[in-house]
Amino acid sequence: MSENITTIEEIISLCKRRGFIFQSSEIYGGLQGIYDYGPFGVELKNNLKGAWWKAIVYERDDVEGLDSSIITHRMTLKHSGHEDTFTDPLIDCRDCKHRMRADHVVNNKCDNCESQNLTEPRNFNLMFRTNLGPIDNGVNYAYLRPETAQGIFTNFKNVLDATSRKLPFGIAQIGKAFRNEITPKNFIFRVREFEQMELEFFVEPGTDEEWHQEWIKNRLKWWQSQGLSPENLKLQPQSASELAHYSKATTDILYRFPQGFEELEGIANRTDYDLGSHTKDQDNLKIFSKVSPNNNSTTKLGGLNSETKEYRLPFVIEPSGGLDRGVLAILTEAYTKEQLENGQERIVLKLKPHLAPIKIAVIPLARNNEKIVSKAKEIKQSLQKFGIGRIRYEDTGNIGKGYRRNDEIGTPLCITVDFDTFEGDTETVTIRYRDSMLQERIAINDLEKFIRNYFL
Repeated sequence: MSENITTIEEIISLCKRRGFIFQSSEIYGGLQGIYDYGPFGVELKNNLKGAWWKAIVYERDDVEGLDSSIITHRMTLKHSGHEDTFTDPLIDCRDCKHRMRADHVVNNKCDNCESQNLTEPRNFNLMFRTNLGPIDNGVNYAYLRPETAQGIFTNFKNVLDATSRKLPFGIAQIGKAFRNEITPKNFIFRVREFEQMELEFFVEPGTDEEWHQEWIKNRLKWWQSQGLSPENLKLQPQSASELAHYSKATTDILYRFPQGFEELEGIANRTDYDLGSHTKDQDNLKIFSKVSPNNNSTTKLGGLNSETKEYRLPFVIEPSGGLDRGVLAILTEAYTKEQLENGQERIVLKLKPHLAPIKIAVIPLARNNEKIVSKAKEIKQSLQKFGIGRIRYEDTGNIGKGYRRNDEIGTPLCITVDFDTFEGDTETVTIRYRDSMLQERIAINDLEKFIRNYFL
């Protein structure tokens, strides 16, 4: 019997106990809204990134990759509109001095002391500003990027010239972004330093609405392929008042996190706003719908239409997902509590095999038996060469505890070397399956074929 109602406290406890995620600088009291990924968390995160990159870049013939800088030219974010519009409404409690986002306040009460003695909302810019060079003169500054998208837009012509791409095509990027959130909350759901998985897909104007719907379906299907159940996912188009300054239409993919349904990924129709905002010489580009009047860019970020021979700006469809939110959703979905026949409770992460931090744990039944230990290490090294991910040698001395530990970190298979391994003409091992806890005996010579069929 399985119990799948998961609280955020259970997720946090598992992450700390099993080395997935730690509070950053915890020994000094921690930094609010900033987290470090531990030995198994970094593997899970990298596996999710790899799955996204494989689906978006490798399995398609119309997408290129990019890794742009984190420190961003201030004019980039001036002309993108972030300097003026990238804000949240901030209010203070006059009694306890607690600060909150105005749109998160319930019943006009402070969420710390419940006082109604609150200030009027004022705009708070979320971007982190940093000085460039040795002198902080208030002029030589840049920003830590609040999104990865602008690096894609400012490199549009570079990628186009280097690859000779034709519309439609996309540029994909995974990377860090920074937002000075007023109230980080819900563990890694809302944080100040996070990673995004973003695709800017450039299309002919007039085809944008069709492509928008295509990418909504694509992204919903992909999240389901990562193990998120359909009943925990839903689509929610944003209302006109919710749309970002650059968006013509945005549909959010919501996931049922422990705190309820909230955004996992947004798929936006950004029109030609961004390329237009970074494009020079508005007088000669009258067909462009939105060009910043004070732009000092030196580049035209458009191209010739092969049929009309007119210079035009592509429209952009942007699927943008939070990697950290993805990790939280995957952990929430996979976290399972089971009551065993002996009355004990088993906690298991039922992760998809390709996402599991450890693909296989190799466990010697007797840690003080040189023959068994040597064979276990030999198997571990041979399996690691298959390229399926991390294989872990588990030297605990207690087979039951080793199984339970690997259940909690989501290891799909455990291979045990025991005294029966060396009985008979053929060396064998026991394979134990995480989800069912069933075990079977297999010849070591057949391991490679078995493992490749299981994971690949």
